[in-house]
Amino acid sequence: MSDGFWEWAVAAYRAPGVAEECLHLQDVHEQAVPLLLWAAWQAETGRAPDEEAIEGAIDTTRVWADHAVVPLRALRRALKTRRPDMADADREAVRAQVKAAELEAERRLMLALEGLAPVPGGKAPTMVDLLVRVAREWGDQIPRPALGHLAEALAKRLPA
Repeated sequence: MSDGFWEWAVAAYRAPGVAEECLHLQDVHEQAVPLLLWAAWQAETGRAPDEEAIEGAIDTTRVWADHAVVPLRALRRALKTRRPDMADADREAVRAQVKAAELEAERRLMLALEGLAPVPGGKAPTMVDLLVRVAREWGDQIPRPALGHLAEALAKRLPA
């Protein structure tokens, strides 16, 4: 398997239960899924980000979230609802283009985050510990149970 973050994240997101846990963290706890996946990837690949790397990842994620990902997500979700005087096929065509742009914005964010990651080596924190550190820096609350569920879902996809 490739060690690249984007490839890892796409494969991880497809694993049973991971997407559901990510969307719960995003929609209920206002966490940034790319940032959480970055933390999980680092723990899994034996990386130990320092405070500067985490701070850089938070700053990068906020800029991308505020100016690209979240506005595109809001537009995509708005286009999900049928509208009078808007043909469904046309609305869905535009929604598909917005969805593709949203995915590309997330991919670009993840490539930027990958560039902030240290090389593997040393003592990496556990996945849950790194998820909690990143969540603490990102938001006002630390949704520990939900982060634990995400770590469990990610761990189930690994070979024993």
